Amino acid sequence: MSIREIMNKIVFDIETIGVDFESLQQDEQDYILKYAEDEKKAKATKEKLGLWPFTGEIVAVCLFNPDTQRGKTYFRAPASAQGLRRGEPSQKIKPFVEENIEYETMEEKEILTKFWEHIKNYKQFITFNGRGFDCPYIMLRSAVLKVKPTANLMPYRYDPSAHIDLLDQLTFYGAFRKFSLDFYCRAFKLDNQKIEGVSGDKIQQYFKDGKFLEIARYCSADVKATAELYERWIKYIKT
Repeated sequence: MSIREIMNKIVFDIETIGVDFESLQQDEQDYILKYAEDEKKAKATKEKLGLWPFTGEIVAVCLFNPDTQRGKTYFRAPASAQGLRRGEPSQKIKPFVEENIEYETMEEKEILTKFWEHIKNYKQFITFNGRGFDCPYIMLRSAVLKVKPTANLMPYRYDPSAHIDLLDQLTFYGAFRKFSLDFYCRAFKLDNQKIEGVSGDKIQQYFKDGKFLEIARYCSADVKATAELYERWIKYIKT
């Protein structure tokens, strides 16, 4: 396999959290709760802040080369959850390698800078629901933090030569119902299934509890699962 082929495709995924609702300006709070008719709906809306790039932040990103089976995970680890907003420096977690994944802590702007530097050498991106979440989130957070992109993460949807969103492919662009990444992995009996007991809706609490390594490993597991799901798709479904 040539160097060019090795640098052809990259799988990636992000993990996000929402900002403290009370840290928002009053008009921002009012806007977010505009359609919340009662306390129950208001609570549910506040729990979704991590899903929106203007009320959320990226706490981990993993990039994985399915050909070399190696990757990198950049993640945040402030000395305290409260320190996230105060600009408190990261914990002294030294870079390490685990199961062919290099781990390193840094702040969000540096994570995005590293992300764009990394992907500029690749011609094809592989994600799971990347078009619906990860890619626009990364692009908008980069704009907020003034980090310049190096590639177009949202090319023409129906041409997977540049971006293969497996959720698009496995639903045949909406012709069939959606399933979660974990559900697909279990259905296809893949080895790289997601970490038991951890899910995206728990990332916020994990971050508050200081479980930064758990978040980073969860992100890596998602990416490895996506890479294996891609191999199943490319061998037995793509024509």
